Amino acid sequence: MAVRFQLVIDCADPDRLARFWAAALGYELAPPPAGFATWNDFYRQLGLPEEELVDGADRISDPHGHGPSIWFHAVPEVKTVKNRLHLDIHASGGRADPIETRKQRVDAEARRLVDLGATTVGALLEDGVLDHYAVGMKDPEGNEFDIN
Repeated sequence: MAVRFQLVIDCADPDRLARFWAAALGYELAPPPAGFATWNDFYRQLGLPEEELVDGADRISDPHGHGPSIWFHAVPEVKTVKNRLHLDIHASGGRADPIETRKQRVDAEARRLVDLGATTVGALLEDGVLDHYAVGMKDPEGNEFDIN
């Protein structure tokens, strides 16, 4: 049986990343649990120390309930190595469409995400058998992801 899960992303600024990824994925800032005005009120009730609470948003969720929720966990360490796990954002429309059409869609999505604070790492184009195009990106804290 499949299990429910959330994705946790360690970061320095949860609010910044929550807002970036909500816009990137079409998610929304997750509302606090029923009975709590804020997530921090909920965390306090769980016994989390004040020094571990962060200002702003730190969770996002799929408004349609299909994708996993994502929690942005504030940690003191900075990112130093390549991610061992990354997100692929599908923007091309699929292999039934011509490669040039898919490339235009991927590039348009890359430009949109740059406007939100991402940086472009580079493009991957494989003509022939794979007929694949993707753009490598980094979010505002340097976490790698791809658009394909």
